[in-house]
Amino acid sequence: MLFDYSTLQAIWWVLIGLLLIGFAVTNGMDMAVSTLLFPICRNRAERSAVISTIVPHWDGNQVWLITAGGAIFAAWPEVYAAAFSGLYWAMLLVLFAIWLRPLAFDYRNHGESERWFRNWDLALTVGSLVPMLIFGVAFGNLLQGLPFWADENMRWHYDGYFLSALLPLLNPFAILCGIISVLMLLTQGALWIQLRLEESIAVRARKVSFICGIATVVLFLIAGIISYQMPGLQYDAPPEMGSYNLITGKTVSVIEHGLFANYARVPFIVIVPVIAVVCMVMAAIYGLKGRAARGIIYSSVGIAFTIITAGAALFPFLMPSTIDPASSLTVWDATSSHFTLNVMLYVVIVLLPIALAYTVYAYYRMWGRASAADVTEH
Repeated sequence: MLFDYSTLQAIWWVLIGLLLIGFAVTNGMDMAVSTLLFPICRNRAERSAVISTIVPHWDGNQVWLITAGGAIFAAWPEVYAAAFSGLYWAMLLVLFAIWLRPLAFDYRNHGESERWFRNWDLALTVGSLVPMLIFGVAFGNLLQGLPFWADENMRWHYDGYFLSALLPLLNPFAILCGIISVLMLLTQGALWIQLRLEESIAVRARKVSFICGIATVVLFLIAGIISYQMPGLQYDAPPEMGSYNLITGKTVSVIEHGLFANYARVPFIVIVPVIAVVCMVMAAIYGLKGRAARGIIYSSVGIAFTIITAGAALFPFLMPSTIDPASSLTVWDATSSHFTLNVMLYVVIVLLPIALAYTVYAYYRMWGRASAADVTEH
């Protein structure tokens, strides 16, 4: 074996985090661009020009989400099982929204009327906005904990069904996190539009990138203040030797200011949220100045460190439980076998560089500025 079991569990926590960051930076960017079609564009030709900058990449960007989902299924099977047991309707809502995107990309060019184009562009906007919001809401609920527990047969249970299970997820703090997610990605999308579109469209994106970037920082700080007042969980001890249930057999306690416990325990990681804030501010400033290349670099780093901030606050918990803390899933008890994690690591070492290489190559080959005039001519 390449690594011992505990090291592999920690490595896969990092790798899945990187996959989620890759999804947010790439697929989140093209979702944000789709969401900005109507706020920034004045007519169909301009919307088509904006769409032309993401058409070659959106399906490749979606691979990050598919890969992250597959990695969670293989590396954290209990997380996959517990999440689908109670978050089924929320996940279906995201899935139905995402379905609109390939339909809109394909069918919008098979009509002639203005209404036809406008309706498919609206579908593309909705199909992009909803996932950005729901993913942020999901992170907000993970930070608060979810109302689930495991019985003696390792079956997962949640409070409520359908709307009675879905509506509590739409609580104020979770919605705040959802809004932060949307604004953060809209900053990235507006910078991309500046980078790839003609000056007349890019100028309109400047104000959007600045407003969304600064709003992201303000709401991120507000969310931090609120989360400081929230209780959190502390992993006290693993299951006793010979325990039948490796998940519910552990000892977990509820503590005040629990989401900041790791930051108090390891003070130097406070640099993570600081970097997130600084980078988003710099992205907003460079966006307003029209220096989109630098802005999108800062924005990408800001997105990455915002996700790392949440991960560092939760560690080692993956899915905290508000009903039975001992049923909470952690990095140490929700993972697959040593052999499985090891084999998956070999696969990632080989395939991840290939995926990164063809992604970079695709962006390189499809580079260039688009304009409404080009779309009209061709």
